[in-house]
Amino acid sequence: MDGLFLALIVIVVVALAFDYTNGFHDAANAIAVAVSTKALTPRVALALAAVMNLVGALISTKVAATVGAGIIDPPSGPGGLQVVFAALIGAIAWNLITWYFGLPSSSSHALIGGLVGAALAAAESVQWMGIVDKVVIPMVLSPLVGFGLGYLFMLAILWTFRNRAAHRTERGFRRAQIFSSAAMAFGHGTQDAQKTMGIITLALITSGHLSEENFEVPLWVILASALAISAGTYSGGFRIIRTLGRRVIQLTPAGGFAAQTVASGVMIATATVFAVPVSTTHITTTSIMGVGATRRLSAVRWGVAGNIVVAWVLTLPAAGIVAALAYWLTHAIVG
Repeated sequence: MDGLFLALIVIVVVALAFDYTNGFHDAANAIAVAVSTKALTPRVALALAAVMNLVGALISTKVAATVGAGIIDPPSGPGGLQVVFAALIGAIAWNLITWYFGLPSSSSHALIGGLVGAALAAAESVQWMGIVDKVVIPMVLSPLVGFGLGYLFMLAILWTFRNRAAHRTERGFRRAQIFSSAAMAFGHGTQDAQKTMGIITLALITSGHLSEENFEVPLWVILASALAISAGTYSGGFRIIRTLGRRVIQLTPAGGFAAQTVASGVMIATATVFAVPVSTTHITTTSIMGVGATRRLSAVRWGVAGNIVVAWVLTLPAAGIVAALAYWLTHAIVG
């Protein structure tokens, strides 16, 4: 077994490890609200989320192509694999740090920041226009869309059911949350599992096992990535689940249904129509804030929300710095 092939195997394993951390880091996106409103028990919610993540991951590879070919120019040879490896280390490190502190940051932006940081450290080409169009603009717009649609959709629900019996309405929305939770997990699968598919395919191109001319994700990469993120989801990141489910705002079943429906719709649309790697965490969190703001603005715990936003802002540069350090260290050891 030559050194290049061994390096590729290591990168695939590390990429799937990142995928697993992505799953347990982002499990809160799909289930936190349903658990907090007692629509589902934690383990049932996690099992549902794991299955729907798997299904969503098998639907499309458009986002994978954006991550694998639209952020940096595919580097070549052993040095190129070091870039991919360092990017994954940066993303995993940031995932674990934010998970430890219970902050729902973006695994997607951690991976993209890692790619950029490692590429800059290696003096490889970065597609800056692609980052602006497919990362920065969606990063700014998608949370605003999530907040606005969450607010408007919840207002529509409140107006529609204003004359209905509160107990019956709450029971109906608690049941409806089973479907909105499934949609959330499906949307997460269409987005986040594809980022790992893209990074593994980038490694295969870098090592010469695939052609750069025709970016196509192999079936085994799709299946492995889908299974890894589903396994991570089922393991559950309960620190972040508590933050999203209770600390930002305590939602009613109707509010939970509204937030999940809006967030899943935005995720699925951006993955299948626009093929941009948006942050499922950003969209979920701001949808919850938008729904909560229909009560009154003070109902949202803006101090907690502010801590979350700080983590969002730091994600790209922090993951990039860790990835750059990982590249320099790897390059110094391996050469």
